[in-house]
Amino acid sequence: MASEQDLAEQLLRRADTDAAGAMLPIDEVADVLVCFHAQQAVEKALKAVLAARGVEFPFILDIGGLTKLCREAGVPLPDDLDGADLLTRYAAGLRYDDDTVHAVERETASRWATSAVQWARGLVDEAGGVDRSPQPSPKPPMVAEGRRPSLKCSRGAS
Repeated sequence: MASEQDLAEQLLRRADTDAAGAMLPIDEVADVLVCFHAQQAVEKALKAVLAARGVEFPFILDIGGLTKLCREAGVPLPDDLDGADLLTRYAAGLRYDDDTVHAVERETASRWATSAVQWARGLVDEAGGVDRSPQPSPKPPMVAEGRRPSLKCSRGAS
C-alpha cells in the first residue's frame, strides 16, 4: 500500500497534468472542457494536500466539500482560490448536459487550476520534508578542500 506522501505525490502529478489541460490555448477546445480539466486539477490538488497531512477524504468531486475538509485540518485555501468551488459543476453533470452554459470563464478556471497546483506543491513538499529552494552549486572536491588543481601538462617525447 502506498504511503500518504506517495498518494499525495501521485495526486499532485495528476493535478499538474489536468492543470496543463486547463491551459490549452486552442480556441476550438470548448470552454466546458477547459473548466472540466480545471475542476480536476483543483480537486486533485486539494486531495493531495489532505493526503500529505494524513487526512482521510472521501472520493468526491465536490470542491466545496474538500475545501471544508482542508479548513478543518488547519489548512485554509489561499485567497486566490476563492470561488473555485464553482468548478464542481464541471465534474460530471455539466459535461453531459448543456455545454453552452458557462458558469466560469476559461481564464479564471485556468488560473484557479494553476494556483491550486502551486499551493498544493508547496504543502506536499513541506509535509514530505522536501526543500525546493535553489541550492548553491557544489564545489569540486579539490576546491572544497582548499587545494588548487594542478595545471601542469605532461608532454610526451617528440
